[in-house]
Amino acid sequence: MHKETEHITELVLKAAARARAESAEAEDETRISGPLRWPLDCQIGPGLEGAIACESKVGFVNGSKGRLIYRGYDVFDLCAYATFEEVCYLLLHGELPTEDQLRAFKANLVSHRHIQATKRRLMGFPVEEMNAMAALRLGTLLMRQEFTFLDKDFGRPDIASAIGSDEDSIPMETKPYGERRAIYEFRGRWRRRTSLRSPSRDAVGLESCYRLIAGVSSLAAAIARIRQGHLPIEPDPKLGHAANFLYMLTGEKPSPIETRIMDIALILHADHGMNASTFAAMVVASTLSDFYFAVGSGIAALNGPLHGGANEQVIHTLHEIGSPRKTKAWCKRAIAKKARIMGFGHRVYKVYDPRARVLQPLAALASKSHREGARLFRIARALEKDVHATIGRKKKIYPNVDYFSGIVYASLGISPDVFTPIFAVSRVAGWTARVYEYLQHNRIFRPRAMYVGEFDRPYVPLKRRKK
Repeated sequence: MHKETEHITELVLKAAARARAESAEAEDETRISGPLRWPLDCQIGPGLEGAIACESKVGFVNGSKGRLIYRGYDVFDLCAYATFEEVCYLLLHGELPTEDQLRAFKANLVSHRHIQATKRRLMGFPVEEMNAMAALRLGTLLMRQEFTFLDKDFGRPDIASAIGSDEDSIPMETKPYGERRAIYEFRGRWRRRTSLRSPSRDAVGLESCYRLIAGVSSLAAAIARIRQGHLPIEPDPKLGHAANFLYMLTGEKPSPIETRIMDIALILHADHGMNASTFAAMVVASTLSDFYFAVGSGIAALNGPLHGGANEQVIHTLHEIGSPRKTKAWCKRAIAKKARIMGFGHRVYKVYDPRARVLQPLAALASKSHREGARLFRIARALEKDVHATIGRKKKIYPNVDYFSGIVYASLGISPDVFTPIFAVSRVAGWTARVYEYLQHNRIFRPRAMYVGEFDRPYVPLKRRKK
């Protein structure tokens, strides 16, 4: 780490110590982890809440303890000591890299940042009129066209690579419990049967994971520039992932402190269990589609306001409040209207979101040199106290990852419309890691819907139907 950023490590370690102290008496949810014996009985709510779809070694969210784990490592420790590149390597490979492995991995990312053909094609679309997430999803599809042959008829996945298709789920749906095992199964790991064996043309291997992690970053920065009426900036091979992203976004090389703050923000967003966008990416990949379509689906899910974009709404809320002196009255009105206060609460965490624990001191630090960011941070802290004093303590509602992340980005000079694309720049690491892991023992996702409609309705000819 750079000597100028040693105090940031101390901030993270203090946040970790406070989080662990406050959750020491909470139930440890690691008891519900471990290998499974299929089929499995579990309680399921609407939207598949509570359903267990697969096993994974990538990450674990301990909601009662307020802990986030990547491959066995506490995210607090990774934020304190690791870089985003190390975390990406960890998520994909299962182990932290050696010096030689990290050097090679960084060089790989540097080489994949250059997506000139994709940018040229993207600029042929009205990016200025599109929202940033729509443009980013389009960009990943254009990357697919540049770096694979899959848009060609001969590039489609070969159905002969698998024995079963969608019907392989039917045995599990027969009464009373289905067959003891599926009749149709894949012959081990799926491999594309094609003469195009060049790694750069393999859309389901690690090389595509590397390319997407590097490429989505370049795309997000280019889209932000184009929407502002500027030309995209070419990546700087001498800069790390976080620093290069800020450089391509703003046109200025960031300071070590700005770089480290962005680096930690990317680490915090890299993975978070079987969330909606991760599930969307895995569902698409499970059909034996490819990583580019899978990541595009993840971006599409992240675009939804119930998943991504809350930090942008937090900024709008803080601007609406206007002053720390007005938070109490604003909070009282919001509670009376039963309005949702953006940036508070999480359906998994029963304690303070560990990501918010880290982002709070980072927001304070980043906003010191940014007048508007400092004002927003003061309002945010005042509002946090008011929410906690009214409904937070009783209902255990605490700030989540979105509450302070927007202030961090705003203090780095980033426009709110880029906040959700930054989420994707980070989460692409988790998407690709989980998709790559799942494909090793792939089974197409096929949950059931309970039919609640009618049966045996007689067909009525058109002329006899009532208006």
